[in-house]
Amino acid sequence: MRYHTIQKATFLTRPNRFIARVALNGEELAVHVKNTGRCRELLVPGASVYLAKADNPARKTQFDLVAVEKGKRLINMDAQAPNQLFREWAESGKFRSGLTLLRPETVWGNSRFDFYWEGNSPLPNGPPARGFVEVKGCTLEEEGWAWFPDAPTQRGVKHLEELIRARTEGYEAAVCFVIQMEGVSGFSPNDRTHPAFGAALRQAEQAGVDVLAYECAVTPEEVTLTRRVPVRL
Repeated sequence: MRYHTIQKATFLTRPNRFIARVALNGEELAVHVKNTGRCRELLVPGASVYLAKADNPARKTQFDLVAVEKGKRLINMDAQAPNQLFREWAESGKFRSGLTLLRPETVWGNSRFDFYWEGNSPLPNGPPARGFVEVKGCTLEEEGWAWFPDAPTQRGVKHLEELIRARTEGYEAAVCFVIQMEGVSGFSPNDRTHPAFGAALRQAEQAGVDVLAYECAVTPEEVTLTRRVPVRL
């Protein structure tokens, strides 16, 4: 996925989840933060950030904050990017061969999963394969290792429980962690921040839910899903 009209700025403060104040070309202005997570290790005063021009000229904030430099690493922090990246990747045939349907935002049971898919049967004359995928964006990195979540997410636990139930009812099921940076060695659940999520993820893996983690190639203007990384539960 690509952004247009990117400008580099300096992060100053974050008055609330939705707004940051930055210095751009000698002017201080408010911009929209496209990630409501804590991002405390990313949005620190003086950090270099990248802004995308908003499509709506009548909007109060003219720019979206979409990426930040953390040392030598550039991290995309657009919370809407992971689903779009997964969709582009899956539709290119890299998720599974024989994909015939990929439908976003599908309600099943008590959850709304990010994607429902159907594909050719793995068996001759067998029924079509079908399943659900939940996508999670990951921006937390420590010493080259990616972690999720960066804040407690009871909603995330619920999604894993629903994926387990879908698996027991004959669907295929997967959770895909899109690591919005490159150069990480692997991925793990962040038990320090939310042990219940880590426990639910391990339970899901034992129940047959595929746990996938992919890093991204990131530039200020473009993000691309690239390499699968090891998952350590």
